Amino acid sequence: MMTEEERRLGAESILKAEREGKPVVQLSRTFPHMEIEDAYRVQDLWAQARIANGARVAGHKIGLTSRAMQMASKMTEPDYGRILDDALFNDGAQIPAARFIKPRLEVELAFVMGEDLEGPGVRIYDVMRATEFVVPALEIIDYRTEVPRAIVDTIADNAAFAAIVVGGRVIRPMDIDIRWVGATLSKNGIIEESGVSAAIMGHPAAGIAWLVNKLSAVGAKLQKGQIVLAGSFTRPVDVAAGDVITADYGPVGAISVSFT
Repeated sequence: MMTEEERRLGAESILKAEREGKPVVQLSRTFPHMEIEDAYRVQDLWAQARIANGARVAGHKIGLTSRAMQMASKMTEPDYGRILDDALFNDGAQIPAARFIKPRLEVELAFVMGEDLEGPGVRIYDVMRATEFVVPALEIIDYRTEVPRAIVDTIADNAAFAAIVVGGRVIRPMDIDIRWVGATLSKNGIIEESGVSAAIMGHPAAGIAWLVNKLSAVGAKLQKGQIVLAGSFTRPVDVAAGDVITADYGPVGAISVSFT
């Protein structure tokens, strides 16, 4: 386990990488005794510093929702991070690529909470009942530390979250079978990835139920109006300045953004 001072230094390292646009040495190398609990505490301290500078928590993201990614990370469950309000973009946005170190995109669904939701014991139907809207979303992920990364590096680095783009149709959670939302991801007119939302733990709401129960263990909950990214159902696709991205969700609409 790390000391609280070491955790504070870890958070400062991530903040430094954000400010300077350069990755720092993996925290798992600087602090080889770092554990999962330490990593989430580093994330807490990073978020507190960002909030103190004016950011607001707008929601949460869930990562490692596929079994393949969990095995690659030597994990048996997902991880999570925060969505801050200064990292929200809308369909059609022109996003400065220089804002990120090495950005990549993932195709997801975002749940907008219609009421507070608190664990323990939350299940998929509790999530569906508490959700007001579901919207197509893209997650921009980024690494503020060098690679290769241990899972503690990813968690401490806010689960690799960098930004979110929302667009497409706003639907109510029971309007369609959200297990079977399909999407293609195109870069500069070429389809790079495709997937279906059932790839997210069998149901997109499953990861959110997991998140609520994990938050309960630290005295937290999902709040009305918050956005929750349910997890990717495609592999990440690299993006850079000059790229035009379109995610086509068929009947649920599409999202297009460009990187400048």
